[in-house]
Amino acid sequence: MCGILGIASREPIADRRWLIAGREALRHRGPDDAGEWWSPDGRVGLGHRRLAILDLSPAGRQPMADVAGELQIVFNGEIYNFREVRGELEPRGHRFRSQTDTEVILAAYREWGTDCLSRLNGMFAFALYDAPRRQLFLARDRAGEKPLYYSIANGALRFASELKALLADPRFPRRLNPEALDCYLAFGFVPGDRCILRGVRKLPPAHALVFDLETGTARVWRYWDLPRVFEPDGRRLDDAALADELEELLADAVRRQLVADVPVGVLLSGGMDSSLVAAMAVRGNRKVKTFTVRFPGYGPYDETEHARLVARHFGTEHVELDATEATPELLPRLARQFDEPVVDSSMIPTSLLCRVVREHCTVALGGDGGDELFAGYVHYPRLVRLDRYAGWMPLLLRRTVAAAATVALPVGVKGRNWLQAVGADFERGVPLIATYFDRRTRARLLDGAVGTWPLVAEQVRREVVRPEGDLVERATRADFRLYLAEDILVKVDRASMLHSLEVRSPFLDYRIVEFAFRKVPSHLKANGQGRKLLLKRLAACVLPSGFDTERKQGFSIPLASWLRSGPWLECFRQALLDTKDSLFDRRCLEELLDGQARGRSNSERLFALVLFELWRREYGVTL
Repeated sequence: MCGILGIASREPIADRRWLIAGREALRHRGPDDAGEWWSPDGRVGLGHRRLAILDLSPAGRQPMADVAGELQIVFNGEIYNFREVRGELEPRGHRFRSQTDTEVILAAYREWGTDCLSRLNGMFAFALYDAPRRQLFLARDRAGEKPLYYSIANGALRFASELKALLADPRFPRRLNPEALDCYLAFGFVPGDRCILRGVRKLPPAHALVFDLETGTARVWRYWDLPRVFEPDGRRLDDAALADELEELLADAVRRQLVADVPVGVLLSGGMDSSLVAAMAVRGNRKVKTFTVRFPGYGPYDETEHARLVARHFGTEHVELDATEATPELLPRLARQFDEPVVDSSMIPTSLLCRVVREHCTVALGGDGGDELFAGYVHYPRLVRLDRYAGWMPLLLRRTVAAAATVALPVGVKGRNWLQAVGADFERGVPLIATYFDRRTRARLLDGAVGTWPLVAEQVRREVVRPEGDLVERATRADFRLYLAEDILVKVDRASMLHSLEVRSPFLDYRIVEFAFRKVPSHLKANGQGRKLLLKRLAACVLPSGFDTERKQGFSIPLASWLRSGPWLECFRQALLDTKDSLFDRRCLEELLDGQARGRSNSERLFALVLFELWRREYGVTL
């Protein structure tokens, strides 16, 4: 895991100071080494911060050149099948000087060009300069585990792993993108290629970009997508065979992801997904280290006993760690680290967890992705029931009910989001039940300035949610493309990299992703009574008999209770109200705070606004 950045331009770069400043802004992503390379004509500069995972020798330094000296690469991530790809390349005449996956990418590109992406199994973001073709090739992994921002202006492209590296240049523009802000307030994240700053874009997951230095133009394309929806062929499905195939795929993914030249552990939360990863990790491994972290004052959120049950059953070397107390002083640091704010207060315990785990290992395997692939969230059965009990009503009537709930019920009242969801098109869309601020409330927050602040979030989501399969199928695919990519994986990447810890997700091996969406029908994912049905079948075979597969704790904090009084409430009030330049309507802010005091569910909404304001002030972002 590393931090990458660089610039490519039609003209020679006169001022090269930004590359070093931006590289040092990424030190947390790679504390072990740093590198810099400039093309002889001064038109391309690449920078790198290294977290050494494979081949810890100087042979693994980046930027790295190929044997011929015609290609240069900076790479962030891991290619889990690099040995197989190398074995395919060596008989074709390619020679290697290191034991790194980075060098394999260089050779794969020389052999197959940009089509090399179809052969890579891993999490990655990289930039490869092809000197003979005068082009810079950028790519990002299929699920979006590794980030990549870029900006094109005045015939030059700049890119970086994190937005803060671009902002290390004091001349870089810092103006809000109003459409991105609207999406943030609605969903809790900025989706797709949009960025919270004008003039900056994210390379979306499963996309690649080629920048031509001669013309100063870029071409972006998608190189992979989710497979077509499962279509029954009339034959009876063999549930047991599907569970066996999933077990085989997961075992192989875990085996590949345990490869490293540094200490590796498993983050064992006590939930089903991480427990299955631990179960696969012990196969063929004498010593597997598992980690559980306790958080002081969390009480019912403590999953230590569940993790102990799994660790004892598999005989892992189990380590129980105590995280430091979560205090409001963490928020400014997290706001700075997350570049674009994300509405997910579990970033707090995630960061605390990564900090203590990093003291014991450099790489950790987790269970992210299982919920989106196999319908693990509690809202999936609820969607099925909503469709069953309300779907018979005419859509016009349902939209009338939804509109009435929006006007009559205050924000944060229990059930308001679900009443609004009744107005969705159950045949082609997916109800937006996880919205933070609906269209009406966003207009109020922004003081009714609809002309200045376009309300586009709902349309943006409709463009992503494709009319594929049934409601469960559409919901899981939407969550994979949006919530997983833009919230969960961003949270894990930024929180882990803050502490120079590499977190890997075996469930996101693209073979498992394709299996889940191509072969597993919705009725083996969720129905009106249950969720994660195929995964539970596998768990019943490999996890201890006393394991509770129905429990869904989630990685969360008691934010609502913290906001009743004390330092957290004071921090929130100060961030939102004790300022003259707040972007949000003061009366609306006071109503949200008052509603929280009255027992409404506004804690995450308030977290969204606080984190945004802290981020905006940290980076000096203006309208």
